[in-house]
Amino acid sequence: MAAAHQPIPIALLPGDGIGPEIIVESRKVLEAVGTRFDHDFSFSEHLIGGCAIESTGNPLPPETVAAAKASDVVLLGAVGGPQWSDPQAKIRPEQGLLGIREELGLFANIRPVRVHRQLAAASPLKPEIIEGVDILFFRELTGGIYFGGSTTSTDGRTVTDHMRYSVEEIERIVRLAAQAAQQRSGKLTSVDKANVLAVSRLWRSTTDRVMAHEFPDVEYETILVDAMAMHLLSRPSEFDVVVTGNLFGDILTDEASMLPGSMGLLPSASVGLTKPGVFEPIHGSAPDIAGKGKANPLAAILTAAMGLRYSLDMESEATAIESAVDAVLDEGLRTPDIAAGTDAIDTASMGSAVVDAVRRYAH
Repeated sequence: MAAAHQPIPIALLPGDGIGPEIIVESRKVLEAVGTRFDHDFSFSEHLIGGCAIESTGNPLPPETVAAAKASDVVLLGAVGGPQWSDPQAKIRPEQGLLGIREELGLFANIRPVRVHRQLAAASPLKPEIIEGVDILFFRELTGGIYFGGSTTSTDGRTVTDHMRYSVEEIERIVRLAAQAAQQRSGKLTSVDKANVLAVSRLWRSTTDRVMAHEFPDVEYETILVDAMAMHLLSRPSEFDVVVTGNLFGDILTDEASMLPGSMGLLPSASVGLTKPGVFEPIHGSAPDIAGKGKANPLAAILTAAMGLRYSLDMESEATAIESAVDAVLDEGLRTPDIAAGTDAIDTASMGSAVVDAVRRYAH
């Protein structure tokens, strides 16, 4: 943990849509954590995504990359919007997100999916199915079919996307997931399609070897991706840490995001072997509600907690934020997306409520 007198640099990349509104609330909460735990956080704000295109013509300006590399934590709001949605455009906001992952060597996407008991009624599933759900997904982020490249036949009638993984790419994500499992319940589930895909057979054999040789203390199972898609809806509480490849992880984590009933509650982290990581809520830029005070800042606030945990090893501070979020939900405070017909508060009021709860937190 960094000494209290040393400024801890945090880069803020608000981005587009509701991004600036929710990042403001994350910063407020981090400032409260700094006061509560005697840390000096130093914040700087930089462009990414559509707003960066508008200002510089580049969705990821060099200044943003330099600032991110000089920081210990990078908090990102959201990128994109209808004004940049032309599918023929050569420059798109999402290129900023992919670019910063590449620049920082971020190969693991970590998504916790936890059902808050206060909001269980918002889930589309029955309460008895989602009770106790607390899953930590590890999705490999820089390999697989998204990065394998494509080929098109000369007549343009056939396109092939290439799925590829190396042993080294599989090993490093599995090790991160297994280490997390050791700190939780000691159970890891690996998801593949080894009955059909050669790439998945390499994924399974590599994972089997790593788990047997390096993590014999972790309970380990493998599940085919189609079966996993069903299990997430029928028995999600039986899973703890889940590791899978890029394509399957993309689909499964979006499916799992509906278990709590609102994407406004789910954070994510993209990390590598060294800091900084990039931490962002899983929801999009929501341009339809931007500037109206209707955005739910809780996912962005919980994202800040992940930044403290995974980039700064500040477990107590991260727990303080998570406990504060639970406290405000216990108090019945709701933004419009989770209000379910009851009274709702605005974005800034929810952020301020979490700040007050952090100040009351006993550690």
